[in-house]
Amino acid sequence: MTKILVVEDDKFLREMITRKLDKEGFEVSQAVDGKEGLEKIRENKPDLILLDLIMPGVGGFDVLEEVKGDDSINHIPIVILSNLGQKSEVERGLELGAKDFLIKAHFTPKEIIKKIQEILE
Repeated sequence: MTKILVVEDDKFLREMITRKLDKEGFEVSQAVDGKEGLEKIRENKPDLILLDLIMPGVGGFDVLEEVKGDDSINHIPIVILSNLGQKSEVERGLELGAKDFLIKAHFTPKEIIKKIQEILE
């Protein structure tokens, strides 16, 4: 079963995405911030990470840099899901190694799932 980690501090969004992924047959775990996200990435080695950028404490860019700098986990695809949509932020996320950058307001949960499935194929 494909394991996905959702790293998102917004409880409503995190739970909604988790439910949708669950229905699609993914094994989903959650983290409420970057620190917990990094712990779960190292412990569980998910097949894909859905990552928010703006979180208390350790932010998404920090998580991205940390994962991509660690040979034991840098192969895991990361999809950024954020409210940030400035060209510079999108470019930075992709330069740091994210597979894709989805702006929350522009994608429905169904479209997010479709993107995840495309990346995992």
